Amino acid sequence: MAEAQQARVQKAVEEMVQSLERDHIRQMQGRMFRCSAECCENPGHSMNQVHQCIDRCHTPLAKAQGLVTSELQQFQDRLTRCTVHCTDKAKDLFDSGAKEPAVRALMDSCVSSCVEEHLNLLPSMTRRLKDSLNSIPQ
Repeated sequence: MAEAQQARVQKAVEEMVQSLERDHIRQMQGRMFRCSAECCENPGHSMNQVHQCIDRCHTPLAKAQGLVTSELQQFQDRLTRCTVHCTDKAKDLFDSGAKEPAVRALMDSCVSSCVEEHLNLLPSMTRRLKDSLNSIPQ
């Protein structure tokens, strides 16, 4: 993928992740740390009980991180499939006797379309992630 196109996607995804982290994940981290600290406050709990309590405190954040990671991986996989399709189209054109400038133009156009298409997916992906994060029991 052309460097400029790759930078556009990376910047947009980073902004989305930073927004999710700032608006959702950070609050979950605070709750997790406060909950974990409370687990350690009861001197009557056994070591095992404290560990189980801390594990329960970590569960919502672990789910949230898993959701975000999975969604980002799916996004990356789809973008990769799209660019591989572009590479295949360019190779087919080259194999049919087209000159390099025509092949390069096709490749650039195709990759640009992939990038635009996937950038347009980010708002709905962000909404879906926010809804999922909000639905995780605390």
